[in-house]
Formats: sequence, structure tokens, C-alpha cells
Amino acid sequence: MAALVERLERWAAAEGADVTVVFERPPSPPIESAVIKVAHAPKAAPNSADDEIVRLVRADSDPAQIRVATSDRTLSARVEAAGACVYPAQSLRNLIDPR
Repeated sequence: MAALVERLERWAAAEGADVTVVFERPPSPPIESAVIKVAHAPKAAPNSADDEIVRLVRADSDPAQIRVATSDRTLSARVEAAGACVYPAQSLRNLIDPR
């Protein structure tokens, strides 16, 4: 988790992007960032991070500005129905960890 957050921080800082990463459960040890938002589902359970992502999209005043990085078809359909755009997970990996 920490390595992913570090890569997202570097990319977000370089691009000036607002980034939120959502985990299934709170990271242990806790991970804090001044660059990106590190969030987690309120209760760890299967698909709870997906549910939290959908909740965040629905709560946003302008969900069309949100891009969710996922390759999960069910989550893709849910966030698109809530008004967000889907970005393939592999494309995000290529951005944050170029080879």
C-alpha cells in the first residue's frame, strides 16, 4: 500500500492532479499524505472499497470530473452510472510507474 501511495504522490505532484486512493481497510501502519487523499472503506468486507468509491462519486458535486481507475467491469458500470469516467487500471499503472 505504501509503495502505491508513494508512486501516486509523485505522479500527482508532477501533474497537479487531485488523487484519492481507496483501500478495502485502513492501512497498517497508517499512511498519511500531504499530496493525495488516502481513504478506506468504513468497514472491511468484500467489495467495500468499491462501495466507498461509488459513494464518493455520488457525493461529489461534479462527478463528470472524476476518473476512476479500475479494470473491474461491475465497478466501472456503477461509477459510470453515477456520472464518473473510467480509466483502465493498466493505463494508470503506466502513468505512475513508467518503464
